Amino acid sequence: MGFQKPPGTQDIMPGNSELWQYVESTARDICRRYRFREIRTPIFEGTELFKRGVGETTDIVEKEMYTFEDRGERSMTLRPEGTAGVVRSYVENKLYGDPDIAKLYYIGPMFRYERAQAGRYRQFHQFGVEAIGSDDPALDAEVIALGYHFYRELGLTGVSVDLNSVGTPAVRAAFREKLLAFLQPMRESLCKDCQARIDRNPLRVLDCKVDQDKFADAPSILDSLDEECEKHFARVRECLDEMSIPYRLNPKLVRGLDYYTHTAFEYKAQGIGAIDTIGGGGRYNGLVAEVGGDDKPGVGLGLGLERTLLLLESQGIKPDLGSGADVYIVALGERAEQAAPGLAQRLRDAGIAAERDYLGRKTKAQFKAAERSGARYAAVLGDDELDRGEISLRPMNGGEQTVVKLSELADTIKKWMTT
Repeated sequence: MGFQKPPGTQDIMPGNSELWQYVESTARDICRRYRFREIRTPIFEGTELFKRGVGETTDIVEKEMYTFEDRGERSMTLRPEGTAGVVRSYVENKLYGDPDIAKLYYIGPMFRYERAQAGRYRQFHQFGVEAIGSDDPALDAEVIALGYHFYRELGLTGVSVDLNSVGTPAVRAAFREKLLAFLQPMRESLCKDCQARIDRNPLRVLDCKVDQDKFADAPSILDSLDEECEKHFARVRECLDEMSIPYRLNPKLVRGLDYYTHTAFEYKAQGIGAIDTIGGGGRYNGLVAEVGGDDKPGVGLGLGLERTLLLLESQGIKPDLGSGADVYIVALGERAEQAAPGLAQRLRDAGIAAERDYLGRKTKAQFKAAERSGARYAAVLGDDELDRGEISLRPMNGGEQTVVKLSELADTIKKWMTT
């Protein structure tokens, strides 16, 4: 057999890549409006960064990371998520020295060894934002609003926000004892993953999809919040109300990463199989110090692009991608064929998307190729027209053909495109 792509990966082919570009350009425009700037970090980092940043007892670190030893005998890991690398870059490049908070965004591939299913790949893509340098709860609300705005801008409906507070480490330590008292009597009836998590990270038990029905009467972390956490969480909700961002409280939402403090949230949507979480994030006030910097508060999110695209498909949303050619040059005759490359280049220099035949096809076949290219116009050039310095311009939708001067072709096409 020939070579095949690795399991859990995908080829993003022409015809589909234009939709990816549309979604990514929407994300970039949203970030422009919210004043987030792009950051690009390596797709692999030192393994210790993710162990310290993401958490050694998380599923990501224990089961899912692609880790390898490089030629310098250093342990490296393909990034399983985006926040740790951005925070490392924030510290290394001394962005904390800027007078304003750092508002950053990224778009790119992540890697986790997971069981492949609809919307879940081993190489997947995320759009994420990180705001570092302020503990203002209004910033939490702004990040949540940005993600919600992104989905709304794409035309998606039925996207909801689940919201919780996971408090501070001190709050979680007190809640941990209450939760253990609830879980220990049912320990033997829980799945193997939950039994292991009880000892290492009991809050993660609440996120289990297998035993979820057993936790209806579990204690709520919201009842364990101290005054500071309650005040922060109340202000987040007030800001979301002021922004008209709908949300629902979900006390069992803990997220799968250890660095979260205070606010945690997820975006939910139906229509992509068993998975209903399409993105999420939260505040991480201790993470900058954990990776070696001064203690700076932060908040961020990560949104799955594959799941976003599946939602667009399931809701029948087909944006106008405008990926066709503006004009297709149909060359008739030997001298016209020789002139076609130069003509196409002059049109491209003028900002016009031009295509032509490279297979020596007959006239009829060239017009069929023009249709397949999605061209709005066909520019028909024969030897006689070339001698007169003219060319025939024909709308592909069946409009009237017009003879124009070759020197005026680009201007004529631009005029037609705007009328």
